[in-house]
Amino acid sequence: MNKFALLAAGAVSLLFANQANAEDVIRHLNEGSTFPIAKAVEVPASKATVYLSGAVPSVIDEKAEKNTIAAYGDTKAQTETVFQSIDKSLKSMGLEMGDVVKMQVFLVGDPEKDGKMDFAGFMDGYTQFFGTEEQPNLPSRSVMQVEALASPAWLVEIEVTAVRK
Repeated sequence: MNKFALLAAGAVSLLFANQANAEDVIRHLNEGSTFPIAKAVEVPASKATVYLSGAVPSVIDEKAEKNTIAAYGDTKAQTETVFQSIDKSLKSMGLEMGDVVKMQVFLVGDPEKDGKMDFAGFMDGYTQFFGTEEQPNLPSRSVMQVEALASPAWLVEIEVTAVRK
């Protein structure tokens, strides 16, 4: 092969490699921060976007009185069961937690915390599913305190957007 043919083959390979990379989801991290969310996430037009409705906690104590926080647990416990539910929903569609690109979190003020949201409890649950060695992909995310959710026992509701690879 002459020099021209080698250069042309290299240029074509580079072009296709760049096109493949251009089709990847790009997660922009917060420079100088270890906080486990992305500053922004870019999704190429060629990807299918999946919007999951809000997921709410599961009962963890069947013996507790219905529609009480005791039945569903504190913010950390509720966050864990919500993410377990989201994981199950994603898997049923051939997706996984690493495919989540956007998250909106609604937290109700915890009566045990003077009506303030338990952000630390939420983060304890969140960091079991995102920013781990097994699942390092970080979504962009918003967390807000809301007055109430549909059940007086729920402290957490989370909706996510995922991208099919």
